[in-house]
Amino acid sequence: KVTDEMKMAAAFAISRGVPESHLNNEYIMPSIFDTDMADQVAKGVKAAAIKSGVALKN
Repeated sequence: KVTDEMKMAAAFAISRGVPESHLNNEYIMPSIFDTDMADQVAKGVKAAAIKSGVALKN
């Protein structure tokens, strides 16, 4: 089950992928070539899943 908290965690991780100093009308999402992004999203979603009781910590 994917909870709203997990979706929000993914969105927040993605939003943190673009430094504020780089934000403009043309650049609001991190590059698809940012290899760190998937790891950051996964960590955020995992933490939200554990916190909401959907997943177990291991």
